Amino acid sequence: MPTNRRDFLRSGAVAAAVAATSTTVSAPWLFAQPKQDALKESPIKLGIASYTFREFDRAHVIDWMKELKVANLNAKDVKDHLPMSPAEATEAAVAAYTAAGIKLTAAGTVYFPKDEDEDIRAKFDYAKRAGVKVIVAGDPTPQTLPRIEKFVKEYDIKFAIHNHGPEDKIWPSPLDVLKAVKGMDPRMGCCIDVGHCVRAGTDVVEAIHTVGPRLFDVHMKDLTDFTSKESQVAVGDGIMPVRGIFEALSKIKYPGYLDLEYEVHGDDPMPGVTKSFAYMRGVLDGMGYRG
Repeated sequence: MPTNRRDFLRSGAVAAAVAATSTTVSAPWLFAQPKQDALKESPIKLGIASYTFREFDRAHVIDWMKELKVANLNAKDVKDHLPMSPAEATEAAVAAYTAAGIKLTAAGTVYFPKDEDEDIRAKFDYAKRAGVKVIVAGDPTPQTLPRIEKFVKEYDIKFAIHNHGPEDKIWPSPLDVLKAVKGMDPRMGCCIDVGHCVRAGTDVVEAIHTVGPRLFDVHMKDLTDFTSKESQVAVGDGIMPVRGIFEALSKIKYPGYLDLEYEVHGDDPMPGVTKSFAYMRGVLDGMGYRG
């Protein structure tokens, strides 16, 4: 048990966060919190995908991120989170996040339906205005990638193709992405969505090791059934190998962010989001890191 008042309060706060959203606590680390002074800086940088708050405006995003004590945001052009146009709207959003102490780490998911310079340049200009170095991309075709690669080189912005599971006929797994970008500029790579990854039948821990230096973003979620998209739950309530994912990211010295993307209960996301961060921070504590 914690041996000083600060550790006791922190342990109690984490336990309360979980208890507030569930009648069952199945995380043994809650009762074995290591002393915070003894913990190392975490190699896993936690963030959140703004799609989690897709039913709410930017003001809610900012207020809830402060409440969660999360400062890293993968922002999407949904509601007024990070508008793509006009340019002034993008800049106003960036200013609001900066004033709130929030760092924009990626833009996306951004879609690339056209194999045309004008359309692609507009998306890269958007990322440049946002000040991000990663675009999380949803649907580029393999035929479009050589054209996109030219813009990656021109703008020095990483291009992370998001896998979308078995329903996605082009990019079901991050391994499909890796095959397509092999031999291309090293800034062409993957955003691994762990939920869609396992639903595609791909071992997510092995995928992290395989993708390695071409992994630019991670979308985190949990499932109770690796064959069912509808089985998503708060992180820690399912069967996702959370610690194994964290250990794999640490092993490859992943420099990017792990963004919670909570896609259920869109009208009331905070209970599940709060519980997810409490669990992930507890796992990091159990690994000897400050969560």
